[in-house]
Amino acid sequence: MPRLQRLILTNFRNYASLTWRPAAQIGVLYGPNGSGKTNLLEAISLLVPGRGLRGARNVDLPRRGSSGGWAVAGRFATASGITDIGTGSAPDSGSDRRVFRLDGAAPRNQAEIAARTASVWLTPQMDRLFQDGLSGRRRFLDRLVWALEPTHASEMAAHDTATGSRNRLLAEGRGDRAWLSGLEDAMARHAVTATASRLTLVNRLNAALAAGVAGAFPAARIGLRCPIAERLAEQPALAVEDWMRETLAANRPRDTAAGTSILGAHRTDLTLEDAISGTPAALASTGEQKSLLVGVILAHATVIAATRGFAPLLLLDEPAVHLDPVRRAALFEALAGLGSQTVMTGTDADLFLGLAERAEAFRTGDGTLWRDERFQGGASASGGGVVD
Repeated sequence: MPRLQRLILTNFRNYASLTWRPAAQIGVLYGPNGSGKTNLLEAISLLVPGRGLRGARNVDLPRRGSSGGWAVAGRFATASGITDIGTGSAPDSGSDRRVFRLDGAAPRNQAEIAARTASVWLTPQMDRLFQDGLSGRRRFLDRLVWALEPTHASEMAAHDTATGSRNRLLAEGRGDRAWLSGLEDAMARHAVTATASRLTLVNRLNAALAAGVAGAFPAARIGLRCPIAERLAEQPALAVEDWMRETLAANRPRDTAAGTSILGAHRTDLTLEDAISGTPAALASTGEQKSLLVGVILAHATVIAATRGFAPLLLLDEPAVHLDPVRRAALFEALAGLGSQTVMTGTDADLFLGLAERAEAFRTGDGTLWRDERFQGGASASGGGVVD
């Protein structure tokens, strides 16, 4: 399995300079709110395509009082050797642009980054995933898909670019049919490809969950609320593309009035329910929703490992919140047996003492980390748990 061997932060959030060499399969970061636990998870999450687990703007990432530039660098040990991935503010300080480096050079596209490693995260904000708007659920879905299909990010980016251009043309009243048809063709092609990748992930997750890979967590059933997905389940992709082009052309007056494209991959919604009781996640308690999501994350790691040959890096922010002691113990046992490298946070180290022999733990604060000697999971590794 890929392992994050070294993480270097420069002027990132509350860290002026930090080098951390995690040694254990499971790392625990604990401390009071505001001490920098989630900042470290966010830094790791920025080493894959996307805007990280907070979805923050680049201008919000530099350390307060710094010159404005920031950087995060990770060294990963993979089956094909050592890989260095870096990201940060562009060299021209006046730009809000974020750049990537792969083994010291600019990658051709973000799919090159996604092909080397994958990360999936669970945060407290996601406890309301099924009460809030569909955009959060769609982002969660697409992060899962990116770990399975590295080109998914570029497909969605191309789809969203074409959709935005079509919306602007319609809003400006510019009825160039050839131009609109070209944009609608791009929307259809990329939407069908992206939706097919989403369907593949959902089907594999449901199969894994039905096989019991979630262990003590409730078996969930995932679905897509999406007319494109519904047609793909019954028709060839080319037929669905033709239908989408025709529908987009017919919908131009309606979309002009609405100010947005009503049909597209950006309208997909994710559904989740308890596979046994049939209770939708939106009607479940907060603790039940958390348990369903944890089960999905565990199944996802299993699916990615079987498909790509390595499991994603799991970033779990406050995972013990809303889990009773039995479920908390079940989570720790599942993580220990999964094989994925996991970094998780909490305010109280005592909650994680059940992992003392298998995890390493660090207290956060004042822009650094202090090793907790009660946790010996990485103690036998050479240079294990070193913080500079």
